[in-house]
Amino acid sequence: MTSFRQLVFSGVQPTGNLHLGNYLGAITKFVALQDSHDCIYCVVDLHAITVPQDPAQLRQSIREVTAAFLACGIDPKKHIVFNQSQVPEHAELAWVFNCVARLGWLNRMTQFKEKAGKDRENASVGLYAYPALMAADILVYRATHVPVGEDQKQHLELARDIAQKFNNDFAASIASEGFGEAFFPQPEPLIQGPATRVMSLRDGTKKMSKSDPSDYSRINLSDDADAIAQKVRKAKTDAEPLPSEEAGLKDRPEADNLVGIFAALSDQSKADVLRDFGGGQFSAFKSALVDLSVTKLGPIGAEMKRLVHDHAYIDSVLADGSERARLQACETMKAVKSILGFVQH
Repeated sequence: MTSFRQLVFSGVQPTGNLHLGNYLGAITKFVALQDSHDCIYCVVDLHAITVPQDPAQLRQSIREVTAAFLACGIDPKKHIVFNQSQVPEHAELAWVFNCVARLGWLNRMTQFKEKAGKDRENASVGLYAYPALMAADILVYRATHVPVGEDQKQHLELARDIAQKFNNDFAASIASEGFGEAFFPQPEPLIQGPATRVMSLRDGTKKMSKSDPSDYSRINLSDDADAIAQKVRKAKTDAEPLPSEEAGLKDRPEADNLVGIFAALSDQSKADVLRDFGGGQFSAFKSALVDLSVTKLGPIGAEMKRLVHDHAYIDSVLADGSERARLQACETMKAVKSILGFVQH
């Protein structure tokens, strides 16, 4: 059995307006995993161009996501922070995986259907094939673990299928090149935490999203303390008191969402939160949630604003991270080319 070095990879698209859902669903996990794993965190700008982008806004968004990583506590010296387009081996391995993956596999990807909508004939080939690029992002580092939300779990399953098919298709070559039984690992998902799915502050049945026209539907990581407080106070609730037990949150999506946010920000369970606030009115609970949110998120917004204006520093972090990432990616691609039978000089 081939053994692989334990390595975490994950990426965030630079599409602007990172919000509380991104923070609780992904970035807090990125920060925590630094203590137990070697980590590579990527601003996946190649994924962003599967849909039209304004170049100036894209450049700004790449820097904003990088600033958010750093402001939230990711250490770019101990771990690797970079943007995908600076490491061309991502795209190179994606082409190999386009030739390994099957059309039937991509046809089953639900996110393409959701994003393309009824106008799928006019969707870009990139939007259709981007799960193969996502597989390449992970496997170009032969990463073993990927912190993902539920919405990306299907794509990680595809990455596992691609890795397995590559290993099977080229088993003899992999063995003859001295890589043992398998060249690529089967990356495992890391899904944990009480609020991996944060819902809109205006509608508890919809996921918190940067595309919602109402800015009051989300807390942006760049929001200052006053904006955070105002949005929490205006968050939709219902007329009933908070329940004392978690079962009482059923069919109360707004209450469930706010309790989940409080639980995640305070590192408690929903049951713990309801023990403290159950039976009380939303006004007291919201006041406590305002204090907690401002304490936790206010400093992140302030640090993000400071960092995002320091282009020289942000760009130096990305350049250093890209150089270190590319050393690993080049090693993988050199081996892949040998396994495939390409002539190399």
